[in-house]
Amino acid sequence: MTDIPELDLTAYLQRTDYAGDIAPTHAALAALHLAHATRIPFENLDILRGLPIALDLPGIQDKLVGRRRGGYCFEHNLLFAAVLRAFGFGVTQLAARVRYGTTAVLPRTHMLLLVEAEGERWLADVGFGGEGLLLPVPFVVGAEVRHYAWSYRVIEEAGPTWVLQSSRDKAWHDLYAFTLEPQQIVDYEVVNHYLSTHPNSRFVQTLTVQLPGPQKRMILRNRKLVEDRGAGVKLESRTLADDEELLRVLQESFDLEFPPGTRFVR
Repeated sequence: MTDIPELDLTAYLQRTDYAGDIAPTHAALAALHLAHATRIPFENLDILRGLPIALDLPGIQDKLVGRRRGGYCFEHNLLFAAVLRAFGFGVTQLAARVRYGTTAVLPRTHMLLLVEAEGERWLADVGFGGEGLLLPVPFVVGAEVRHYAWSYRVIEEAGPTWVLQSSRDKAWHDLYAFTLEPQQIVDYEVVNHYLSTHPNSRFVQTLTVQLPGPQKRMILRNRKLVEDRGAGVKLESRTLADDEELLRVLQESFDLEFPPGTRFVR
């Protein structure tokens, strides 16, 4: 195990209920990834409350671990990268252009990780929300993997550029495109400022809380709550009645507690 002074690994493992080996093995990587992805929600609630998004490790750890909150990609994957390094994994921080839900060419606003485990390379990403990975994906072009009811693969385009895809309705859909250029924290700081403050940012405009799980994925956008149970199963959705029901759903479906009367500007 590698010592990272700012990381409280014991508190993180308690937060995610991880009780496996502390070793840089593929089995540990998969178990850590699943534990994090299914227990720490993807959410932008602080942005809607006008609060800054810190990307320093102590600040992220205080929020996601100490206060049992969630966050978006930079918060999730910077914390996860620190944990993986503490286990002894080799980790490269990458950036991607999101393609999910759009045909426009977007800037590189998403963070993901390339992880080395037992001589193989894996994509790890605990910060893409409801459509994201439950487990690492092998960085092998065309290799299809199934995460419970969801399937993924990586393809290669000219550039070279790689694309993570998911399967739905018997067709493959792009989630995001990325290169292997390593990213530093300063690269994420610039994008983080835009995403968390610019009026055109979707994170400023839309309340988003998401939590994937092996049986279902819970997705809340503004007051629309969706349950996704995977391929071949119809999405279930309903509209929340008011702000009080919103707070109840945050607690019951996402384990996020806020004081009565809390409101989110959107």
